[in-house]
Amino acid sequence: MRILVVNSGSSSIKFSIFDSGAASEDAGLRCVFEGELTGIGGAEAQLEVEGKRSTVQAGSQVEAIRLVFDTVAEPVDAVGYRVVHPGPHLEDHQRVTPEVLEALEAATAFAPLHDPEAVKVIREGLARFPQVGHYACFDTVFHRTMPEEATTYALPESVRAEGVHRYGFHGLSCESIVRQMQVAGPLPRRMAIAHLGSGCSVTAVVDGRSVDTTMGLTPTGGVVMGTRPGDLDPGLMLYLLRRQQGDKDAAIAAVEAMVNHNSGMVALSGMANDMRAVRKAAAAGDVRAQLAVKVFTRSVTKAIAGFCWTLGGLDAIVFAGGIGEHDALTRTEVLAGLESQGVAINSSLNDSKSDGAHSISASDSHTLVLVVPAQEDRMIAMHVSRMDAIQR
Repeated sequence: MRILVVNSGSSSIKFSIFDSGAASEDAGLRCVFEGELTGIGGAEAQLEVEGKRSTVQAGSQVEAIRLVFDTVAEPVDAVGYRVVHPGPHLEDHQRVTPEVLEALEAATAFAPLHDPEAVKVIREGLARFPQVGHYACFDTVFHRTMPEEATTYALPESVRAEGVHRYGFHGLSCESIVRQMQVAGPLPRRMAIAHLGSGCSVTAVVDGRSVDTTMGLTPTGGVVMGTRPGDLDPGLMLYLLRRQQGDKDAAIAAVEAMVNHNSGMVALSGMANDMRAVRKAAAAGDVRAQLAVKVFTRSVTKAIAGFCWTLGGLDAIVFAGGIGEHDALTRTEVLAGLESQGVAINSSLNDSKSDGAHSISASDSHTLVLVVPAQEDRMIAMHVSRMDAIQR
């Protein structure tokens, strides 16, 4: 069985084909094709397939996914899509039906940076591959195990009845990390998983199950991110709305654009959403870049430290995501604030390059510190293989 996995963001699409053979488990999955299309909506987009890069025109998400489908020349038996937010009515990964698609369109208000583009991609996929099963896999499912006290906002019941609660995100990443660690050996009981990329979150995991996480109703909350601010005083949001000119809808749109696209590291540094460039500027003495880095790393440290106290300690801290996996200095700065809790890393191990999961703990660290690559696409392929087998 050949499964096409589509992982679409606001300006990029990752795609891959997994061959599941006769098995639905991880061991039976082989990635046989992969690529990425970046710079969607810009003057020039970049299409990278199997290590070969070319410049293409992709002015919209629809143009981009059509290019992706044209690139995937081989036949596929099922298609899986990463969808950030399912809304209040879809609790598990789903085969895409007209009813599911309608629910996803209604949920775009919960994740305006991600979900509208995902819905467009799914519609194009249904049109291009009408004879195969299409499946939506949600970033929120892993967090269904959070207790009620972790998901409930202190808001009136009439509001909470509308599905307003903390959902949590980066669930496919967290699930893939837990699975990799289970395969490698005994799973640490109490873990904090820091998924640090353009979007960032920290998740508390006990016995392989999510018990708390930093993101809430939407992917804008929690720790500071590339273009998103993380947690804000609710009164600040009211202030921002009041200071906007024009009608109510225009004011909401302006604030929405601010918190989704123009906040976080880009707002603090005055630079593009690229941690490597911010690091370079900070090292050269740019005070805005230096402040951006300090605010970011402090927010991550606070989140991990908070989970350390609520869980009564941590057996493992795991870094994942583009920054978490590749920025050794960020890992050092985040963990520097946790030395009093017995967390220590080996500088040589931390600075070494590795494509796979590896430990960076010092020999005397009370807590295991790991770098584990997120495998969201593989998790999607696993879920699709399982769901498609049930449907057949």
